[in-house]
Amino acid sequence: MTGRELFACYAFPPNELGYCGPTDTGGDQLATHAEEFDGAWPYLQAIADATGIADPLDTDVVRNYWLGGELLDKVDPDELVTRLRSAFTGQVTGVLDDISAGNALANHSFHVFAVYPWVRFLGRDPTTPLRVLQDCRIRWGVVESVDDDHVVVTSSPLTYDGGTLRLGSAATERIRWRKDGTSLAPAPVPGTIVSAHWDWVCGSITDAERDALADATKRTLDLVNDAARFA
Repeated sequence: MTGRELFACYAFPPNELGYCGPTDTGGDQLATHAEEFDGAWPYLQAIADATGIADPLDTDVVRNYWLGGELLDKVDPDELVTRLRSAFTGQVTGVLDDISAGNALANHSFHVFAVYPWVRFLGRDPTTPLRVLQDCRIRWGVVESVDDDHVVVTSSPLTYDGGTLRLGSAATERIRWRKDGTSLAPAPVPGTIVSAHWDWVCGSITDAERDALADATKRTLDLVNDAARFA
């Protein structure tokens, strides 16, 4: 899969809902409008610049942004924070202004938990913020069964205990892998690991990719829990 194809797989679910990117573009054209995804583009540029990769839609750049990986450690955290604060000037953010020096990660999980404002509302009524944060993050799970257009996967959902965001005990959830004959990936196979974004399976991932995604998620949750004031 090319970087552009990989970008489209993960960008389509929120774009379908009208949350991110252009509104008049088909799923197969999303990568050609990648710069309009203002939530993702600054991170892709940061990873590409830090690694000397000319194309922000290079496969490795895109994979590290969505799924984590060793390229993230090549991005200077302070430079990333400066870049993000400039990119999102005038917008309400979560804890971006509270992130201490040296703490930022050029991964989608950082955007979800630190830049999106939803984390600010957890201390009021966590029901909706927690659901949005759970659906918006890239999560992973093991396929238990496939039923027509949906799959049941076992994964660890995001939880909030009144002061800390963390991943909870494994539970099952039902998500789609196909809609009206269209899918973002081949039919999932029971026993395999898949990634999901919003209500879509984005594809099968390897054990190494699962571990990289879990590491990026944990690192981001740790720094957000340290910076956040859930009120």
